Amino acid sequence: MTITHTPKQNNQSALTSNLTIEGITQSAVICYFSKMNAGEYPATAALFADNGAMLPPFEEPIEGKEAIANYLEAEAKGMQLFPHEGIAETLEGEQTQIQVTGKVQTPLFSVNVSWIFVLSPTEEILSARIKLLASSQELLKLRR
Repeated sequence: MTITHTPKQNNQSALTSNLTIEGITQSAVICYFSKMNAGEYPATAALFADNGAMLPPFEEPIEGKEAIANYLEAEAKGMQLFPHEGIAETLEGEQTQIQVTGKVQTPLFSVNVSWIFVLSPTEEILSARIKLLASSQELLKLRR
């Protein structure tokens, strides 16, 4: 993974990430991680299809762009996503499934994660399933 920070041209103090993920070329997935790390949750949600769904761990699916944006605003603040590598495969109906592994850092803990995206032929995110890659003991420590 390569993350390069370059200042924006419009004099904002925020930084823009030029993100690459080994094995992944689909711009919707790369934008997902860039927008999430920038805290741009409405822009992240806009990458989803109108009926797209986010499937976070231990929660019911979050469906629709507005619901996803609201969920991220409430739950994702302070998170930094560090995708490492991914694999893409074509599914029936010209959809693409992309699995990315990496790490999520929150203010309280760090955990290994797998993201499984299903993209439409036009690269809208149909679903994004987030799976924690941790043992039961590691997960119990997170609850404390």
